[in-house]
Amino acid sequence: KQWYQRRVAITAGIFSSLGAAYGTAKSGVGISAMAVMKPDLIMKSIIPVVMAGILAIYGLVVAALIIQSLYPAPKYTLFMSFCDFAAGLSVGICGLASGFAIGIVGDAGVRSTAQQPKLFVGMILILIFAEVLGLYGLIVGIILHIRITTKATS
Repeated sequence: KQWYQRRVAITAGIFSSLGAAYGTAKSGVGISAMAVMKPDLIMKSIIPVVMAGILAIYGLVVAALIIQSLYPAPKYTLFMSFCDFAAGLSVGICGLASGFAIGIVGDAGVRSTAQQPKLFVGMILILIFAEVLGLYGLIVGIILHIRITTKATS
């Protein structure tokens, strides 16, 4: 397994981890600002940080799938390489976009929840819709990866 074959898996990990990091940092800023006013709501406001962390797991799953199915150079065709690259990009870029959405919604949501507790359910719903963007990328990445594993075995 050569380095050039492994780099297709790196795209999944890098971009989804960047999304998770941004979502965690941006939501953390909102939690810190909110905790000054209402420290009793800190644990309730951790939800955006947890949801952002899940995005990195999506990238890890697809990267592990890609790494586990690499074949020696003659059997690992250009088509298989591009499918793995597309799988990594789909989960990575969807994770990045989802992390941006979770960070922005999490920051504004926890600050507004501190002022008006009735907004908590709305914030959670928007966070769920933002998380689903990353889940869609995971599903597409797995479908692309399954396509090449079935082609390799046939």
